Amino acid sequence: MVLTPMGLRFHGRVIPCAIGKTGLTPAKREGDGATPVGRHRITGLWYRPDRLARPTPWARPIGPSDLWCDASGHADYNHHVRGPFAASHERMRRADPLYDLVLTTDWNWPDARAGGGSAIFLHQWRRPHFGTEGCIAFARSDLRWIAARAAPGTRLIVPPLAGLST
Repeated sequence: MVLTPMGLRFHGRVIPCAIGKTGLTPAKREGDGATPVGRHRITGLWYRPDRLARPTPWARPIGPSDLWCDASGHADYNHHVRGPFAASHERMRRADPLYDLVLTTDWNWPDARAGGGSAIFLHQWRRPHFGTEGCIAFARSDLRWIAARAAPGTRLIVPPLAGLST
């Protein structure tokens, strides 16, 4: 997978996508709204079993207590956790469809640097090209296509592309 000004290039296709609402950055920080530049890897695939069939055998179901820790100084920062969980976190099981299907990346993981950014996922977009908090987002059908072809360890390259916007 390679991010280009036209979209994400993967398996011979260029797939329209949205990036962080503040663009790309080589110096990602928690809450900056930017997509981190670099060479990343896909680490996981999560799905909502009440909304989708299992997309691949390696996909993990998202349950009501599945969370992602975004508390910068916490020992579980940028890791999957289960609720109840007192520290700051993001719910994996959302009311909207954004996280019905999620590919996680190794950005600032597994040894998270405090404040270095968390939860850099590939997920469904709100609407075409609407900026994210740093993730890369796609139309639902395109995300399903990607999930069916990606595997743990698939490379995700985000080069520093001048002029790339959401």
